[in-house]
Amino acid sequence: MGIALATACGNDAPRLPEIAAPPIERVVEDPSDAPLAGLSAEELARFDEGDARFELPFREAQGLGPLYVHRACTSCHEDDARGPGAVRRIVRRGEDAPALPWGDVVRPRTTAGATIAVIAPVHPSIGEVVRLAPAVFARGLIEAIPDAAIEANERAQRGVISGRVARLADGRIGRFGHKARTATLDEFVADALLGDMGLTSPMRPEELPGPEGIRDDAKPGVDVSDEEIALLADYVRLLAMPRREARDARVFEAVGCATCHVPSTRTRDDHEVPALRAVDAAIYSDLLLHDMGDALADGIAEGAASGREWRTAPLVGVRHLRGLMHDGRARTVREAIDAHASEGSEANAVVERFRALGEDEQLALIAFVEAL
Repeated sequence: MGIALATACGNDAPRLPEIAAPPIERVVEDPSDAPLAGLSAEELARFDEGDARFELPFREAQGLGPLYVHRACTSCHEDDARGPGAVRRIVRRGEDAPALPWGDVVRPRTTAGATIAVIAPVHPSIGEVVRLAPAVFARGLIEAIPDAAIEANERAQRGVISGRVARLADGRIGRFGHKARTATLDEFVADALLGDMGLTSPMRPEELPGPEGIRDDAKPGVDVSDEEIALLADYVRLLAMPRREARDARVFEAVGCATCHVPSTRTRDDHEVPALRAVDAAIYSDLLLHDMGDALADGIAEGAASGREWRTAPLVGVRHLRGLMHDGRARTVREAIDAHASEGSEANAVVERFRALGEDEQLALIAFVEAL
């Protein structure tokens, strides 16, 4: 997913540090599809099997459709789980906009007897927005962060920055997706299989509605098993965080980016995967929802998030991504920073601080983010 740089609390500009040329560790080998270090033989076997399934396209006989967006996980998360693929969402922009009885996701492809796709109605009050799929590496670390740490991040923000926990209807904390719509990786996988490929599972057993009322496909009943969901989730869960270059973080922190892009959070010490227990997860996110203002608002309420709110995007693996922000509107880190400034955005103050920096300090901050 693109990045979401945010602000420090208050309006007083901090005193910036003197910038010295930092030592740089050049990364020669930079895989983004490597397993966590220290996995058991059984865990490595599950990682490999999940990896293989992540690459495979689903077919009509396996339950694809009847309406779908893509055929395989890699269609969105291509090139060793980096992404980005894209999904189009339909937005109602006025009270006179027609209802969306088949949901707000454009599902342009048909199979298993369906002939009518779900597309945006032609209407002056209907629009479309794009969502890029985020990279999925290091998501096991995100899942392993205790709820208490996310709640502590919320308590710490009481000024201009006022992020809030993405509390779901059942009381759990959402942490996955651009708007923190799901709480676990298993649910994230089950949602993606259903929404993008029309694949039902015990977690999501009902086919999504479509214009022709077809409520099943070429594979009657549930399409994928709990074990298939678990294998795909374990592949994502056990992906390592890509190595990164060592850069100077002082300007990033002094300007206020680290208020929301919290550099590191300790994971639970009782996680079922020993390699994820009690480690410093350098994900650069508070995992909270923030109001990012008019320019970034997409008008789609999702989970606990309003149409103006986004979960702070983890900056893990930014250098691997081909588009930044939730919709890829920014092609560079500088463009992504600028995109955070608009009416009502919590990030306005930090963008102004960035713009007030000298050119060398701006370049130091950009270089730091680009190396993550």
